[in-house]
Amino acid sequence: MNRFSTKNWEEKIVSGVEGGPRVAYAHVTFAYEGVIEGESICDLLLYYAGEGYDSGQTTSPSFERIEGKVDGREGTFILRHEYTFDAKGFASTFTVVPGSATGGLAGLTGNGTTGGATGEDKVGYTFEYAF
Repeated sequence: MNRFSTKNWEEKIVSGVEGGPRVAYAHVTFAYEGVIEGESICDLLLYYAGEGYDSGQTTSPSFERIEGKVDGREGTFILRHEYTFDAKGFASTFTVVPGSATGGLAGLTGNGTTGGATGEDKVGYTFEYAF
């Protein structure tokens, strides 16, 4: 099964105030298992609409650098995510940034999805890839 977990989450408001429309930055460490084996650092730019906003999801672009293995090959690569989230959970679509893969992962291309409920210990992902 393809899953990942959050090892560390550091977040701070960049613009705006708590409870109101604001932008925050999060620096996160994830651990992967499954087709991707390894750890990553992800930097997210989060938009919070503020209290009283009830029309659903907000968006968050991010970049994630993964160090580990894919299909037994070792190296690094970068994903470009577009997250959506609300109080219940999150989802993202992602693509491998062209030319970002190194070492045994050089030439890696691909895309996938993540998603889960807020507070889950491990979250599933899909990843379709080629070398």
